Amino acid sequence: MKKLIIALAACVVSFNAFAGGNIANGEALAKKYNCAACHGADYTKAIDPSYPKLAGQHYDYLAHALKAYKRGDGPNGRSNPIMAGQVKPLSDKDIADIAAYLSSLPSSLVTHR
Repeated sequence: MKKLIIALAACVVSFNAFAGGNIANGEALAKKYNCAACHGADYTKAIDPSYPKLAGQHYDYLAHALKAYKRGDGPNGRSNPIMAGQVKPLSDKDIADIAAYLSSLPSSLVTHR
């Protein structure tokens, strides 16, 4: 019974690591697609105050937002021509990796009060 519990725990840890994305690949993709050009070198100081701070955001929020930009204008989508062009070539894995990287970065965002 103890071995079964350990095996199940290992599966859960492995699934969570996969579900959260690959941080190193996310960093490479963020550099490749030059996310810092608009969102700032450390992803906390965007070039326009209306652009979101990305560093330290929740993984789920980031992944959802990127998928919404990819869906485009319409139900459950977001309309922004710049972001639409940026996310168009991204796979679901790429989106997971970028979200994992950005959510892992230090930030001054407040998540609890």
